[in-house]
Amino acid sequence: MLNKEQIKEIIPQRDPFLMIDEVEEYVPGESATAYKNVSEDEYYFKGHFPGNPIMPGVLIVESLAQTGAVAILSMEENKGRNALFGGIDKLRFKRQVVPGDRLKLEVKIIKKKGPIGIGEALATVDGKVAVKGELTFAIV
Repeated sequence: MLNKEQIKEIIPQRDPFLMIDEVEEYVPGESATAYKNVSEDEYYFKGHFPGNPIMPGVLIVESLAQTGAVAILSMEENKGRNALFGGIDKLRFKRQVVPGDRLKLEVKIIKKKGPIGIGEALATVDGKVAVKGELTFAIV
């Protein structure tokens, strides 16, 4: 299990944009499973939406991307580098994510060629799919 400080040793994101709280497990270059504890104090709930707080879908996708970045940037040859979005494909939103939810984030790297790769991404809450799709990344 990695805590936030250990996560920051692998990926460059920092608060308020570090979107994962802990990493349960990871295999460098292959996969990672992380969690985001969605708190009512999140900065984005002030405007999304007052009286009906819903985690923005794009931030769920960012949480998945950061989870995938743990897998790919933990490889020895990628230490100190960054993983940027190259594309988003087959993405579907299936469930709202709200304060109090514990978002489970799973990314499996399914393709790599040079500095480009694709991760199969799945975000769930209590075993129910919230977001599912493929994320393309570029190592820079």
